[in-house]
Amino acid sequence: MKFNVSSKTLYSAASAVSKVINSKNALAVLDNFLITLNGNVLTITGSDAENALTARLEVSSAEGNGSFCLAARRLVELLKELPDQGMEVNINEDNLEVQISYSAGHYSFVGINSNQYPTFEGQKNDSEPVNFSIAAEQLLAGLDNTMFAVSTDEYRQIMQGVLMDVAPESITFVATDTRKLVRYIDRRTAPGVTGQCVIPSKPANILKNVFGKEESLDITMTRRSAIIKSENYTFQCTFLNGNYPDYNRVFPKNNTQVLTVDRNALLNAVRRVGIFVEVDGGLEKFKITPDRILLKSNDPNLCTSAREQVPCSFSGQDLTIGFGAAYLMEILTTLKGNELIVNLGDASRPGVFRPAEEPDNTELVMLLMPMTVGEF
Repeated sequence: MKFNVSSKTLYSAASAVSKVINSKNALAVLDNFLITLNGNVLTITGSDAENALTARLEVSSAEGNGSFCLAARRLVELLKELPDQGMEVNINEDNLEVQISYSAGHYSFVGINSNQYPTFEGQKNDSEPVNFSIAAEQLLAGLDNTMFAVSTDEYRQIMQGVLMDVAPESITFVATDTRKLVRYIDRRTAPGVTGQCVIPSKPANILKNVFGKEESLDITMTRRSAIIKSENYTFQCTFLNGNYPDYNRVFPKNNTQVLTVDRNALLNAVRRVGIFVEVDGGLEKFKITPDRILLKSNDPNLCTSAREQVPCSFSGQDLTIGFGAAYLMEILTTLKGNELIVNLGDASRPGVFRPAEEPDNTELVMLLMPMTVGEF
């Protein structure tokens, strides 16, 4: 077998696929790419046994068909350093010697028989699949707005991913670590089907990093796994098993006091005052009045303190409440737009954050649990 291809085209595909491969694998063969030539179409597959990513690209002057495995890390490192020009790849089918040649250089690899490469069985003996299509931008927006709230607590495994709740008229993305919760509803696409899954952090990051330039995604989803296809890639991923908490019940019903504030002004103030919070607690105090927010933090152990104020509009009575500075900064950084709206109840109820303006047919809400405030 042999074919010609641009070095940078091959590098782009191989680099993307390498993101699914673990640095250490129980099966040595998973340190390799599975490379298949079929006519003028070359496919490169990587896997970590639970997820598999395949890239497709066109090659020229192709001769023969077949598959072989090649060391992933070494191939990516070589392609990264090669100049952007055409090269020839020649595979000896008898001993699987792989030779890469271009005008100024020649490189030789030894491949592995493709029969050793495991097949992805994520959907084996699984439930009846549901199929729908979505713009890649919509899926990535859902992940971008929620992934920061994913839990890292190994005792709450089901929360270590993003819930994708598919309904006939909308898709809802949810993440929580019990301190903060994010819900993003996208009604720009009507899937026409019902399904629910929890995408682990690693597959979610692969989707963000690899599918950013794709246009449309065709998704076949079952209870345990999904196949996500675009023009250039196919991603097979395994979901987290378990029952996700009823996220809608967490949102308070009687947060009638409305705070409107410039998001950037509040974010910058929170960052500055947050420098002086106690290392262990991270408490930042807020005294909210009808026309301003007074921020305060202190660390008695280091005899440091900070105080700052930000103008605002608040519909309720004076309220003193505390939030974790790091969590609040995550929320204010993820939200977009100039103005921020916060619905508050009292010092014991969570704050509900949302942008004042958001794209049509989308709804983004973030909830943050308060911390106990003694004296302001």
